[in-house]
Amino acid sequence: MLSSIGIPGLILLLIISLLLFGPKKLPEIGRALGQTLNEFKLSMKDLTPDEEEKKI
Repeated sequence: MLSSIGIPGLILLLIISLLLFGPKKLPEIGRALGQTLNEFKLSMKDLTPDEEEKKI
């Protein structure tokens, strides 16, 4: 999905997000998004069986 955006699209998204949220709110939003993705990744890792469990 994001691979088809390209550099000009990313710049446009950054400008729009700066206008909507302001420079002080963007780091907070980015931090929250990163924590959410990290928690999602960890929960998905818990759901998938490990290689050692497959062998048994």
